[in-house]
Amino acid sequence: MHLLRLGPAGQEIPAVAEGGTTYDLRPLTADVDGAFLAADGVARVRAALAAGALPVLDGADRLRRGAPIARPAAVVCIGQNYAAHAAESGAEPPATPIVFLKHPNTVVGPDDTLPVPPGAERLDWEVELGVVVGRRASYLASPEDALAHVAGYTAVDDVSERAWQLDESLGQWSKGKCGPGFAPTGPALVPADELDARDVRLRSWVNGEPRQDSTTADMIFDVAYLVWHLSQYMALEPGDLICTGTPQGVALSGRFPYLRDGDVVEVEIEGVGRQRHAVADADVPVRAAGAAVAAE
Repeated sequence: MHLLRLGPAGQEIPAVAEGGTTYDLRPLTADVDGAFLAADGVARVRAALAAGALPVLDGADRLRRGAPIARPAAVVCIGQNYAAHAAESGAEPPATPIVFLKHPNTVVGPDDTLPVPPGAERLDWEVELGVVVGRRASYLASPEDALAHVAGYTAVDDVSERAWQLDESLGQWSKGKCGPGFAPTGPALVPADELDARDVRLRSWVNGEPRQDSTTADMIFDVAYLVWHLSQYMALEPGDLICTGTPQGVALSGRFPYLRDGDVVEVEIEGVGRQRHAVADADVPVRAAGAAVAAE
């Protein structure tokens, strides 16, 4: 079962794909969001499918694929969570999770154009397993309690501008992580009990050439530990998105060029699906020096 959001940006239709057919979820919910997940949304979808209570969504294959979770309140990210990636970044594997935040407006559809911000020179890709929170998690007692708070999994490209991340953020990273569209997400949200997050394959390509190929078995900190750990420092709310780190094979390694206008990035997670987004210079007007700013 794959939960989806299909249609133009800001007008996505909640849907579910099962057995080769896509069904309309609007009889159950206006959107796939935190409130829906917290109200046993996944179980309600299963019950509706079993009862034959959902209409087929006609023309679903012609609709834009949106992020499968409506704009999360928080996007919490983990850095250097694969030992080989830490090594290619010139760092020792961390003894405790490295945590940073992305702005929620970075979350876009899996196939939406990735804009290159003005002045960006070191734009990088990062395939990551995304964890969507289904129940509030605060001060959990142990990692064994954590997975009960996970609604499901998705795929994220944690796009980074490395100069802004490493040279201009003074160790905080977020300047290089928060450009508009810097978190293509999806295509699907897979219920937690339908994907074994301990060992799924992650891959990425640029212009059809392989870049990353690893599995979540190489994570330093697994999903259960990360959810527990984060809950000691913040309250995770339903609909929040956790990006769990990327394996080796990014441009920061020095083995590949950074992204440029005209490139095409693909990222895929086994059991979740594949994204494909074109890279294009952002259409941002540049205000001339000294130009007056109109009063609001």
